[in-house]
Order: sequence, then C-alpha cells, then structure tokens
Amino acid sequence: GKALTGGYLSMAATLATREVSEAIDAGNPGLFMHGPTFMGNPLASAVAVASIDLLTSSPWQQNISRIAGELESGLSACREMPAVHDVRVLGAIGVVELREAVDMKAITEQFVEAGVWVRPFGKLVYLMPPFVISSEELQKLTSAVVDIISRQPI
Repeated sequence: GKALTGGYLSMAATLATREVSEAIDAGNPGLFMHGPTFMGNPLASAVAVASIDLLTSSPWQQNISRIAGELESGLSACREMPAVHDVRVLGAIGVVELREAVDMKAITEQFVEAGVWVRPFGKLVYLMPPFVISSEELQKLTSAVVDIISRQPI
C-alpha cells in the first residue's frame, strides 16, 4: 500500500474484475469498504505523482538490472550454506529461503548491529532495496545478510 508514494505515505490502487467488484459491493453495507490506504488522500496523491515522475525520469530499468546482478552475486555464497534451502532473485528483489524459520528478534538485532535494516519473515530473509541504492550500499547489505545467515543454526 505504499509503493505508489515511494514509501512516504500509504496509498495503493486495486484492480478487480467487474464480477469481483460486484460481489464485494453486494455485501453489507452495500459498498466497497476501504481504509485510509485506498481513500485517495490529496497529499498522498500528490506524493504519488511526484514519486512516479521521479521514477519515470530516471534510468530505473538499468538500475533494476544492476541491482539484480549485484543481488545475485552478493547473495550467491548463501547457496552453499546448510541452513539455506534456496536463493532467488527477481528484478530488484533478493530472497534467501532458510530451511527453518528464523528467530525474528535475534536476527533483526544482528542486522541492526551490522548497520542494515532487514526484516525477515518466517523462513525468508528478503531484500527489496530502493532503485536508487548504490553498489556500495547494496554490497554492505548483501555482505551483512551472508554473514548473519552463515551463523544461523541448521
């Protein structure tokens, strides 16, 4: 719900078929209920337009290609670790899937101590860096992930 504004404010767009929309509208109270994320807040709308303008005026496609390559390279050492089930990269998203769920509190503290903010989810340690991340910043991020995952129990 924050992607349209670059993460600054909540705003999202939802697409649905007419059949799905009508099924939702047919329920009680008879209209598609939504929260602040979908209310079209004027400030959030202005931020979204500015964010989209920044994105489309940048070399975002080249940045995603660079980020994908650097994620692939930076996370590749995890493939050989016993605690790791899979490593995958899709565009600017890198995921290290562990065999067991991580201790969220402990691993988050380790990432913070390493100077990076990574918020794992269950068995997944995932990275979704901004398209403007520098190679040096991404290297620091992937190095921290490799180091901390290497210390995870099997």
